[in-house]
Amino acid sequence: MSRDWSDLAYLVAAVCFILALKGLSGPKTARAGNLIGAAGAVLAVGVVFAAEDLDHLVPILATIVVGAVVGTVVSRRVAMTAMPQLVAAFNGVGGAAAALVALLEMSDAGSKSTLVAALFTVVLGSVSFAGSAVTFAKLQELMTGRPITFPGGPALFAGLVVADVLACWWAYEEQLTHSAELPAALVVLVSLVIGVLFVLPVGGADVPIVISLLNAFTGLTVAASGYVLGNTLLIVAGTLVGASGTILTRMMAAAMGRSVSSILFGAFQGGSTAGSQEASDRPVRSAQAEDVAVLLGYARKVVIVPGYGLAVAQAQHTIHELVEMLEARGVDVSYGIHPVAGRMPGHMNVLLAEASVPYEKLKEMDEANSAFAQTDVALVVGANDVVNPAAKTDPGSPIYGMPILSVDDARAVVFLKRSMRPGFAGIENELLYDPRTTLLFGDAKDSLTKVLQALKGL
Repeated sequence: MSRDWSDLAYLVAAVCFILALKGLSGPKTARAGNLIGAAGAVLAVGVVFAAEDLDHLVPILATIVVGAVVGTVVSRRVAMTAMPQLVAAFNGVGGAAAALVALLEMSDAGSKSTLVAALFTVVLGSVSFAGSAVTFAKLQELMTGRPITFPGGPALFAGLVVADVLACWWAYEEQLTHSAELPAALVVLVSLVIGVLFVLPVGGADVPIVISLLNAFTGLTVAASGYVLGNTLLIVAGTLVGASGTILTRMMAAAMGRSVSSILFGAFQGGSTAGSQEASDRPVRSAQAEDVAVLLGYARKVVIVPGYGLAVAQAQHTIHELVEMLEARGVDVSYGIHPVAGRMPGHMNVLLAEASVPYEKLKEMDEANSAFAQTDVALVVGANDVVNPAAKTDPGSPIYGMPILSVDDARAVVFLKRSMRPGFAGIENELLYDPRTTLLFGDAKDSLTKVLQALKGL
């Protein structure tokens, strides 16, 4: 393949990546956007094989086959509740791959600017890899999900950043004269420790936001590696990921009413969203499935607020069946979707799409909030933090200022919960003790099935 044709193919692939991002911006076009992005990636890989003289072709093909098999198996088996962990793993692998490529290319750096770009890639790729590993461990409950701080932590972090800069300078000077293996290894080691310390103080509902930020880091790493390799497509793709990850991080932080800096470093001032995980022993108003069925069956308007508990129970199909039965009785039913419900943006949209819930039934936060005052029953399924009134009323709460779904404006509220334990942010929800609130305890799928059966008997 001639250089002109390969450049044209790379341009087409870059356009595919841009169209993919556009498609992924909405639930109706997300599937098409994903397919377009995948087609662009396949085209880009194909161009490399067609246009470049590749050494070690057999190991390359074997590695691709192994990666494809592992990726297919993992993506098919991963539960919706574990999607953030999978994203974190992808972030880490991408950052590590770019860092390794940059390390190998440092000895062949043709200019000082290329060497600087290679060192930048090594640093940010190592930080992304180590930080993503910690976020994976937190979400997978391989370690505590609460913030981990210790005396002198900020000073140690700052000192390591300075040490990393000095190590990079040493590697730069050494590489210009002969070899920089030792200082390069030091850069990798210090950057890995920085990545760990960067994420340890983050806990609670802040962890998915840090995953998004690390995704942006990986994008910048790939863009820098594209400069090192002289590959325009990598620069474009990495820049797109870096920019979109940064925008998403800011949007998620705004959806929680917090700044990115407070999310990253708030634990040192006691500002993390991770509070106590102890359940309260205060009395609440609980009910049986039959009582909830009567409340829903004779309502005129119901708004359902899905959360992480719905995903854990895999109850999306059951709740869709319940909604269809309510609508057959003439009840107006919609879903109120909070931007950060679940463990990542769009988590609830994807979950409900699996059950073929019509997109027009999904109401974003502002639209849902305008309807709660005219709502007879707000049915909260596995959500807690995104409906907690403390975000509006308690300046001392770690989620104060976070925009929430105002289910407390509804005439009646029904919570489906496993227990009285707090949500992901680890703070108590006073709405659970409101006289208008009814709790139905149990697994969401089991509870919804019982409500469904009781509704059939009305």
